[in-house]
Amino acid sequence: MYDLPSRFNLAMLSASDSDLSFPPWPDGSGVKRQHSVEYWMMASLFSQPREISRGDKTGADDGIRVVRVLNGDDADVFFVPFFSSLSFNVHGHNMTDPDTEIDRQLQVDLLEILGNSKFYQRSAGRDHVVPMHHPNAFRFYRDLLNSSMLVVSDFARLPMDVSYLRKDIVAPYVHVVDSFLDDDPSDPYGSRPTLLFFRGRTVRKAEGIVRAKLAKMMKGFDDVHFEDSFATGEGIKASTEGMRKSKFCLSPAGDTPSSCRLFDAIISHCVPIIISDRIELPFEDEIDYTEFSLFFSVKEALTPSYLLGQLRNFPRERWLEMWGRLKNVSHHFEFNYPAQKGDAVDLIWQQVRRKLPDVNLSMHRSRRLKIPDWWR
Repeated sequence: MYDLPSRFNLAMLSASDSDLSFPPWPDGSGVKRQHSVEYWMMASLFSQPREISRGDKTGADDGIRVVRVLNGDDADVFFVPFFSSLSFNVHGHNMTDPDTEIDRQLQVDLLEILGNSKFYQRSAGRDHVVPMHHPNAFRFYRDLLNSSMLVVSDFARLPMDVSYLRKDIVAPYVHVVDSFLDDDPSDPYGSRPTLLFFRGRTVRKAEGIVRAKLAKMMKGFDDVHFEDSFATGEGIKASTEGMRKSKFCLSPAGDTPSSCRLFDAIISHCVPIIISDRIELPFEDEIDYTEFSLFFSVKEALTPSYLLGQLRNFPRERWLEMWGRLKNVSHHFEFNYPAQKGDAVDLIWQQVRRKLPDVNLSMHRSRRLKIPDWWR
């Protein structure tokens, strides 16, 4: 892990270099939390690094399967702990604010640090892991890191020559509703009287315009809760309660194909109704989302009476199976410090590990080619 000055990461949390322990994610941060993957990845590496040889990186016993090493020559990958998503959120969030210059300068300074690193030069950044989870993270110079492994939420605002599925890692949003730890009613189906729940912004860009259309279609049904709202403290509390009382939770596209709402639904054990034609999902090589989610195209969702008709006729037994599966998989979408085996951070690092064969092939091949990418 690069030892960056705190202005690139923890100082944005009002933490200083003198902190003796890793600072907790601040309470009351609202929706800033949803893109905080960068923080949790850094936290997982913050504990004392180990002095081990290159062939002995087996991970901590019964812990997450990643080990931070002291010597860069012993590393398989290099983590760049720049909080690019948080930087976008705290330095001129509206994009026209003069403070956006702070975000831009951090990106310039980081590129200089990487450019002077012998490890970055050695691989042209191919074995470097750079979080860019917010759609606008690193927006000024992201194209200059197109060889690195990027940790993203989706690919909507990333050019296809900068980010793509084979190279990069799709990570879950950090849920903002509270975890549901005691969901053990005698009648799970009957304990959730609301058929379909949605609470959030209805005016969105791009594919997210489906939300406004759904809002009109969902009016007048007693068992449907569809509310336009902001993610304030009280709003998040209301969403926590509402999801726990609902059988199905609507997860339409937002400004981009993905949305934090999907992961809030999973944590709440509310069967997600995913309406997004271009969504990519985290950990899909390990997790089959059709076991606990329902998928509708935008066209299907906007067909009058179709969506609600499907949900009203959905078999109780099948819903109970999905509810049980949600309880079994929800720990994969929890972010913990210290990180735990099988949680979201651990699975992200596993995704990085699975990219290594392609990374090594690209690195080794580039060292001997006289005509780069001649086969294209």
